[in-house]
Amino acid sequence: MGRLTGGDPSLLRRINSAVVLHALRGAHSPTLTDLTRITGLSRPTVEGVVEGLFEAGLVVESAPDEGETRRQGRPARRFRFRAEAGHLLGIEIGPHRVSALLSGLDGRIIGAGSREVSETASADDRLDRVRAVVADLLRRSGVARSSLRAVGVGSPGIVEADGTVRLGTALPDWTGLALGERLRRSFRCPVLVENDANAAAVAEHWKGAATESDDIVFVLAGLSPGAGSLIGGRLHRGYGGAAGEIGALHLLGREVTPEKLLSTTDTPLDPLDEQAVAAVFAEARHGDVRAQAAVERFIQRLVHDVAALVLALDPELVVIGGWAAGLDGVLDPLRGELARYCLRPPRVALSLLGEAAVATGALRLALDHVEEQLFAVEGSVTARR
Repeated sequence: MGRLTGGDPSLLRRINSAVVLHALRGAHSPTLTDLTRITGLSRPTVEGVVEGLFEAGLVVESAPDEGETRRQGRPARRFRFRAEAGHLLGIEIGPHRVSALLSGLDGRIIGAGSREVSETASADDRLDRVRAVVADLLRRSGVARSSLRAVGVGSPGIVEADGTVRLGTALPDWTGLALGERLRRSFRCPVLVENDANAAAVAEHWKGAATESDDIVFVLAGLSPGAGSLIGGRLHRGYGGAAGEIGALHLLGREVTPEKLLSTTDTPLDPLDEQAVAAVFAEARHGDVRAQAAVERFIQRLVHDVAALVLALDPELVVIGGWAAGLDGVLDPLRGELARYCLRPPRVALSLLGEAAVATGALRLALDHVEEQLFAVEGSVTARR
């Protein structure tokens, strides 16, 4: 981290605390000697930091190894990070379902819950369903609401920094909704709201198909696809939070909407009618000529939309998620289209997290917020500048 000279002693204490806490979280029941070796700090400094972390409830003394207890003399004291000292929530709000993941301060998931919701539900009804899912999850997990340190939320739409949905056409009553403010009434901790595709991109980078890549595009594919991207390992939202809205590309001289492209009749599909969409793909698989033509039109539009974003960002990896991740044959056409236009085509992979991608990314958002408070040394992947 470089040498500090003439700096604020309180800043130095925070940095030392962050370094020791990182070491504690990454090691298995280290001793003071272990922590001194791992951090490079002096033993008195480590002892002082550990004492402070004890008082803050973030560290506890752990039992010595069984082998140590058999030796003569008192075994060295061992310590561990108290992941149970607080909890985090990751919430996905979708057209047909709301879901939540619960973790300790180490990000390890300890509980999950979800409930179906109608695509026609009002904003009030949808938020009531979110609260019901969270209440049930906390009850089943035995976690007090007061233990929550941060809540992350993934939502469709263009989301402002304060959690207001500036534009959200996928859900009724969603445009202009002060989503962050509404949800903060239910929690005594920070609530951080993010676009769903952005959250999914963060999730794939954390635990999914993109763990080894820092320049990625995640495509949340559907009739109105969206995309999230990481550039240099940091989430790229754009100036107004609208980066990756590839679902609007048909407006640029391509008036035919995806809903019309995938229709086998003269009537466009409802973007939220997943059963009708699934029926078209099922008919195509069973040899229906009109359905096969519709699926081909849809896939071509999808790969062209993704290619436009790839040409602009030059990512190392493109991850396909959403319900289109289950399409037969979506990867080969996409690879072929990217090879036509790109000097160096990116790798293309399917999401490894599936339906859990958005909620997992929302949980990472909450974890990043808490880590910024605990460690306060470097910015996180999801920090807003």
